Amino acid sequence: MKFIKRLLILAIICITLGVSTIFGFYLYVKPELPDVATLRNVELQTPMQVFSADGELISQFGEKRRIPLALKDIPPQMINAFIATEDSRFYQHPGIDPIGITRAAFVVLTSGSAKQGASTITQQLARNFFLTNEKKIMRKIKEIFIAIHIEQLLTKDEILELYLNKIYLGYRSYGVGAAAQVYFGKDISQLTLSEIAVISGLPKAPSTMNPIYSLDRSTTRRNVVLGRMFAEGYITQTELNQARSEPIVARYHGAEIELSAPYFAERARSWLVERYGEDAYTSGMRVYTTVDSKLQKSAQHAAISNLLNYDQRHGFRGAVATLWQPGQTAMAENDIVEHLKKQPSYGDLTPAVVTNVDKKTANVVIKGGENVTLEWDGMKWARKFVTDTRQGAAPKKASDILASGQQVWVQPKTKQAEDGTESTYWVLSQVPDANTAFVAASPQNGAVLAMVGGFNFAHSKFNRATQSVRQVGSSIKPFIYSAAIDNGMTLATLVNDAPINRWDQSQGTAWRPKNSPPTYNGPTRLRLGLAQSKNVMAVRVLRSVGLDQTISFLTRFGFKRDEIPRAEAIALGAGSLTPVEMAQGFSVFANGGYFVKPYFIERVEDAYGNLVYQANPNIVCNDECQDEKQSTGESIATNRAVINDIAISEQELGTAGSAQESDQQPVKYAPQVISESNAFLVREMMASNIWGGGNWRTGTGWNGTGWRAQVLKRRDIGGKTGTTNGSKDAWYSGFGPNIVATAWVGFDKHSRELGKASWNNNLGKEQISGGEAGAKTAQPAWIEFMKAALQDVPVQNKQLPEDIVTVRIDRESGKLSNRNDASSMFEYFKKGTEPTETVSESGSESIFEADSSDELF
Repeated sequence: MKFIKRLLILAIICITLGVSTIFGFYLYVKPELPDVATLRNVELQTPMQVFSADGELISQFGEKRRIPLALKDIPPQMINAFIATEDSRFYQHPGIDPIGITRAAFVVLTSGSAKQGASTITQQLARNFFLTNEKKIMRKIKEIFIAIHIEQLLTKDEILELYLNKIYLGYRSYGVGAAAQVYFGKDISQLTLSEIAVISGLPKAPSTMNPIYSLDRSTTRRNVVLGRMFAEGYITQTELNQARSEPIVARYHGAEIELSAPYFAERARSWLVERYGEDAYTSGMRVYTTVDSKLQKSAQHAAISNLLNYDQRHGFRGAVATLWQPGQTAMAENDIVEHLKKQPSYGDLTPAVVTNVDKKTANVVIKGGENVTLEWDGMKWARKFVTDTRQGAAPKKASDILASGQQVWVQPKTKQAEDGTESTYWVLSQVPDANTAFVAASPQNGAVLAMVGGFNFAHSKFNRATQSVRQVGSSIKPFIYSAAIDNGMTLATLVNDAPINRWDQSQGTAWRPKNSPPTYNGPTRLRLGLAQSKNVMAVRVLRSVGLDQTISFLTRFGFKRDEIPRAEAIALGAGSLTPVEMAQGFSVFANGGYFVKPYFIERVEDAYGNLVYQANPNIVCNDECQDEKQSTGESIATNRAVINDIAISEQELGTAGSAQESDQQPVKYAPQVISESNAFLVREMMASNIWGGGNWRTGTGWNGTGWRAQVLKRRDIGGKTGTTNGSKDAWYSGFGPNIVATAWVGFDKHSRELGKASWNNNLGKEQISGGEAGAKTAQPAWIEFMKAALQDVPVQNKQLPEDIVTVRIDRESGKLSNRNDASSMFEYFKKGTEPTETVSESGSESIFEADSSDELF
């Protein structure tokens, strides 16, 4: 009896000491314990995502990949697998498992170190949120107390949901939703039992037991999980056997990018970080840009294909590298494949190694290990590059171009058979030395619908669409002519197309601007002067307006006054702009005279779909809103006080006016910077840039410099070519129904010229295909884009402003004409500016009597 009594006393003492010890530990660590109540409002770190306007994923930013899921959206077998493997008594214990703790304590006593954990799911959650992974007793004690607090605060299902979304599972994936995507490229609901077991086994060692790092270790661990599920009664023997026999097929799956628009994505990223700070990367924000996925794909294809075509016209610059020389032992195919794995790919351009060269074909191994054949049609373009203005003779056989052992670039092409089936073939290519930019925007509100900032974002992250300030050449002329119309000129005004020779006393030199080509037609109507891009006429038009007045007028289009040179050379494009600024300026003509600022971000939502930012751009006031606009007291007439010196900064390009972070925003109307009739008349001249004029049957027809766009077979388009001195920059900007677009091609090195394509034929005689210029070098990209952009858009009939009238004029003199023959035509005039004098019946009178030194205006 005494023994029992002593044993009981000992037990009470031990319990008291144990409780006192635990309480003492609690008091000791209490100041260091976090407030677990924060778990009720925890915001899981999820990556920032960037989308197109129509919801296609462009990019994802942030180190941690996570797809937060509600517990009800996680497959029951996934839950069962984790419970069976990590904490089989999860629903019974109060946050800690005494049996597991006893087992771990025994290991500590016998080994002297904490080699084995006894963490429940709740304890793992506590560690993931509040502690580190270091194996120390004090950390374990804190973990226990935090786990007990969590169990008092949250339900078991809430704990499980947080755990399954928080836990790290390797390859930057956090939570089971992200792991399903990273390893198997699937939504979690699509996983097989075997795949569920693979993911459920990862918490033990996510970096080394995942199927990408070690398939053998992952398979062993999967089988352990399946065994635990069977032992706990979650699966049957048949399910166990079937899952064990299933091979694990896994690879790394990045974010499922649906649309390639990397320059857009980078613009959105920098804008969001500037606005919301570094936390934006883990905020789960969803940024919806203004990009239209269809138009972006069209712009990407058009701009890059055009750039590659330019580059190939100038010859083949040879192999990237030579892996073995003729006569040396060739590399083994496995070594070639391993070498190519380390080489970058740029869009469709894929690295390849030549393994054999035949008479008219070449065999290559491409990145990925596939053996393909380059046919003659895919490499006969490769005349040797000599200089930017000279290329070698046309090759006669494949060995004139390639040799075994060379590393080159190849590109896939698609061809369609007569039965409609498509097949892929490969052609020789190369990374271009020149570069390109392309911008398409809505003239109604400034939304940038498509943007290409260069050949390839991985190759160069410099965004030439928004950051590259280049001379614009003749692309500036529509703005010069607009100033002239504002100053009283008409489309029928005669301007002398004759050489200019001005002596500059301060410099002691003569300024002699010339036409390109250097042909002159004497007195020429304004319409022809712009359409045919007559340089000397543009200078005389500027003189008629005045240099200072012209510069002030140009600021109406958003061009910065301090970046416009105060010289007559601005009429020839001496000023410099970015492609997005050029599109901004052309929007004024396309929308009837209103200034709209380009913007890229439409709205931003938080991780829960709540709107945190909504763009509020200035919009063009159409017929439906005129009454509303006038009722607000806002004038639709040109407001010079508002539009003078409008400028747009790099920082402002992401936003739309004074957009507010609110659902309810007032409608803002764009200021009218030129009259509707002025915009109409300039559009007419730019339409002639494509369609020309005159009467071809009588030999009086003529083409504008943009005649290549006639292939679009639309009369509701117009544009303007631009080429700088020495052909260093090539431009084409223009409009179609509800869209403007600008294409640019040039070298990043400003001193390098685009050159010309010329070569020696087989007789040694030089053949020349012509120099590069806006129409040849940039316009094809614009045409290809517009072909896709306007494919389903009905041709719009011409809408005349109320103050525009039509009269018949004489083609030669611009005077009124009573004739109804090829010598006359109908022309548009702003009411009150139409000619009043009629050409004589004989038509033989002199319309211009002057010597070569005289000028009109």
